[in-house]
Amino acid sequence: MNLNRRNFLLKSAAAGCAAAGVIPNSNLSAARACAGLKLSLAAYSFNRFLPRGWPKPQPSKPTMSLDDVVEYCASLDLDGVELTSYYFPNPVSAEYLGRLKVKTIWNGLEVSGTAIGNDFCMADGDERKFQLKMTRQWVDYSAALGAPAIRIFAGRVPKGDTEQAAIERCIAGIDESVEYAASKGVALALENHGGITATPALMMRIIKGVKPSPYFGVNFDSGNFHTDDPYRDLAEIAPYAINAQLKVTIKRAGKEKEPADLGRTVSILKDAGYKGWIVLEYEESKPKEEIPTYIKQLRKLL
Repeated sequence: MNLNRRNFLLKSAAAGCAAAGVIPNSNLSAARACAGLKLSLAAYSFNRFLPRGWPKPQPSKPTMSLDDVVEYCASLDLDGVELTSYYFPNPVSAEYLGRLKVKTIWNGLEVSGTAIGNDFCMADGDERKFQLKMTRQWVDYSAALGAPAIRIFAGRVPKGDTEQAAIERCIAGIDESVEYAASKGVALALENHGGITATPALMMRIIKGVKPSPYFGVNFDSGNFHTDDPYRDLAEIAPYAINAQLKVTIKRAGKEKEPADLGRTVSILKDAGYKGWIVLEYEESKPKEEIPTYIKQLRKLL
């Protein structure tokens, strides 16, 4: 295991468990410790075909449901499915969560994680309170589904504000949310998703600012660094990854999208000692037709 990652996780676990008096989620521990990488598919891959219920309902003409996504993942003999919050009904009932969990089990799948589109950069007020409340809700939903982690965002600098102030508010929001997540045995994984996570340097300011906890880490998204060398920058955050989403394209600064080197991306994760989920997040055209090809490629690489 990469020494930086090992030290980071050991220090986080020691500090977090001592402070909270808890044992890390068995699902999360298993994901980190398993001998091989497990393969999952993000529901976001079918974004154009699914209903939009969270955080607020949006007009759509869905031709698929999360049930269909689960069945599609099962047809590819995947290990798991990532269930993005956007496509759940709003509100979410305990009955719905229970039925969806049983659906995944009957199809031989695990829920590899969930994902929300929060923004922790907002100043104090009703909207910030909503973002924190939504995060707690999805911690509860994730625990009910048996998901080990939630993909979270940091957010963007509000108009007229400073980057430093936004980062400080983001750190405070993560600290508050991680404390709650730890009580439910769910981890929060911060994604490199533009805004104040657009570069590794910005990411590290947040990572180093958050209180050490085994319930916090990085959601490694292979397609979201649009710098001159995305692979170099992905290698910098890989040691902190507790979840990994792989895209089939990358975009370098000032250039058009290009096919991603999946072998290089997987090697970056392996070199960092990563042992968790590999989640394909397909954002190109014809997902149903094209995804099987990329799943075959990833199987060979894993």
